[in-house]
Amino acid sequence: MPAYQRTALTLLAAAVTATTLATATTASAATTASAAKYRCTTSSASVDNPAYSGPLSDNYNFNVSLCAKRSGGYIYAYANVKFEGPVWYVNQTDVLDAARFHLQIKKSVAGTDPVVKSANYTGLEYKLEHGNTWGNGSYKTGTITYRAGSGKYLADGFIQLDWNNDGKGYRNTYFNASPTV
Repeated sequence: MPAYQRTALTLLAAAVTATTLATATTASAATTASAAKYRCTTSSASVDNPAYSGPLSDNYNFNVSLCAKRSGGYIYAYANVKFEGPVWYVNQTDVLDAARFHLQIKKSVAGTDPVVKSANYTGLEYKLEHGNTWGNGSYKTGTITYRAGSGKYLADGFIQLDWNNDGKGYRNTYFNASPTV
């Protein structure tokens, strides 16, 4: 093979290798940024229907995971709610006047952590009123996003239930916040 062909092939091979390495490095960096894992905390609470005092079980038992991650200069947060409800509440739309999950992103500081972003997710009411045939179900909120500055942040939130016929409006049930990110 003449020298000029060997030189051309060597240059071509070097260009292909450089392009492949640059693409692999870019893909690796993008994967690392988007693959940040959520950090979650799961806690439980049992909530009694204050408007009912009969012989049947009327508690909702909640397991809530509050999750947060930091990626690309943003904080992302969501909540996953699992519940066990009374069988006799299934398809009963007169047990609750309203229900929602109030999701928050907070900045972690000494003292009370300030809320920097929040959202209400009212789809929880439908899920509670239409659990499976055993009264159980789950609900995942949407994800809220906040452009982060320096410091640590966390996901926090609570369930708000407005029971029918109790005249008290929303009652809050609190859960443990996510680890800081």
